Amino acid sequence: MIPNFIVKKLIINFAKYLFISIIFLSIFNQVKSDEIFNAGKKIFLDQGNCAICHTLLDAGSYGNIGPNLNEIRPDIMRVIAAVTNGIGVMPAYQGELSPKEIEAVAHYVSISAEY
Repeated sequence: MIPNFIVKKLIINFAKYLFISIIFLSIFNQVKSDEIFNAGKKIFLDQGNCAICHTLLDAGSYGNIGPNLNEIRPDIMRVIAAVTNGIGVMPAYQGELSPKEIEAVAHYVSISAEY
């Protein structure tokens, strides 16, 4: 038989871990259900052609021409600059994507590269 004080500690610890897990999952799901995030993902996969050159796990892309975005984990301003002006072999998308579309894909990449 397990003493009551041990059972109470186990229940309290389980409740703490459950609470933390629920909070983490709710925050993660809120980020992923963001409209700008979803628009950015669509641009990354479709009209931006980003998935051809870049690896990004959330997008299911494994390109190896450009950097692996999960490894470099760029912030939003770095992505905006690269997409707008181009960098290395990557062409500039200013004029092909609107400023709002560039911001959306930058938002998506900067968040999804973290996971």
